[in-house]
Amino acid sequence: MHSNIDTLFSNMWDDYVTITPSAHKIHALLAGEENTNDIVNDHVAFRTFALDKTRLDKLAAHFLALGYEAKGDYDFEAKKLTAKHFEHPDDTKPKVFISELRVNELSETAQAIIKKMVDQMPESVVDADNFLYSGKHWDVTKAEYDTLLNESEYAAWMAAWGFRANHFTVSVNHLPRTDELTGVNTLLKEAGFVLNTSGGEIKGGPDVFLAQSSTMADRADVAFNDETAAIPSCFYEFAQRYEMPDGKLYKGFVAASADKIFESTNAK
Repeated sequence: MHSNIDTLFSNMWDDYVTITPSAHKIHALLAGEENTNDIVNDHVAFRTFALDKTRLDKLAAHFLALGYEAKGDYDFEAKKLTAKHFEHPDDTKPKVFISELRVNELSETAQAIIKKMVDQMPESVVDADNFLYSGKHWDVTKAEYDTLLNESEYAAWMAAWGFRANHFTVSVNHLPRTDELTGVNTLLKEAGFVLNTSGGEIKGGPDVFLAQSSTMADRADVAFNDETAAIPSCFYEFAQRYEMPDGKLYKGFVAASADKIFESTNAK
């Protein structure tokens, strides 16, 4: 387990940008002449399988050990996902959103592929310092990936990429150039980035105290057992939080919006 939050997030970021090169370019774009270190990270999201070895709690343990606390619970019925979000008492630290796929709700074929993968994974890896950016711990074929993709994009993404940040999120409220999500989206589109338009370019808004948008995932090569293929990797999200009636910024997540954000890793 990591002893330092900043080191953990730095290591996760370094892993993330290796397969999400657009994140560096977007950083530079949004920071303008400013120092890119001024970009504040709203939250990081992870995916996993709801199997004994890989449950959400196994990932959460790394954050709980660093003082994070469980906050909201979420259910994505159509996508067969259960999720939680975590916050640190120091609200300058990024929030964490972890979801898990209810494997037992998939077809027998998909369940067999996922269980075969997870069976290959040594139990000890979930306790390692680098677990949250350690990638996949199993062999999987492109054919198996395609079978999963046909049923659950989420399952296929996990099969290919394993344990790593699925996305980082820019806090729009803290940007030096614009603190409006519409302005961010305009900058991104003018620079040639493709946005996720599922459920609209902006998901949510002031009425739910959170507005979100995201790029469509980059593509990166994955070495499957039988071939290497370029598939969707990770994406970058942008979140604008609004004040609640009590004057405090909303810290939670909106399930209806998050449901559409998941689709940022769909093949374009």
